[in-house]
Amino acid sequence: MAQVIAVCISDNKGERKKPVPAVELRENHGIVGDAHAGDWHRQVSLLASESIDKMRKLGLDVDAGDFAENITTSGIELVSLPVGTRLQVGETLLEVTQIGKECHTRCAIYYQAGDCVMPKEGIFARVLVGGVIKPGDEVRMTDGLQEK
Repeated sequence: MAQVIAVCISDNKGERKKPVPAVELRENHGIVGDAHAGDWHRQVSLLASESIDKMRKLGLDVDAGDFAENITTSGIELVSLPVGTRLQVGETLLEVTQIGKECHTRCAIYYQAGDCVMPKEGIFARVLVGGVIKPGDEVRMTDGLQEK
């Protein structure tokens, strides 16, 4: 079963996010209290713990949130999901809007390791149905709106 490993937020853009016990997602907005929430296509970011493990193998001491991702997952190959894929994550329904991103400035991770996984392996989504997400919640692909 694919699942949520951590949920993370930050007050400002451009900084590492801090793990929290749970996050509330609002439809067409993102995570309440997170700097990246808003009316745009990258309301929520996801990164697989398997991607973080790659950076650990390069000798970095990194964990969930260090790549500014909101949701850290395990057991699902996020980067292979096509744009438009719908994911039921806990109570919420997300739609993948972007795979990877261009880094306009090199982050601290890049300078430490000479590479960073978020631009290549992170994905972004918009919130179709809001709700709460917490570690341990199931992540699964779906083709429609969830039952409430």
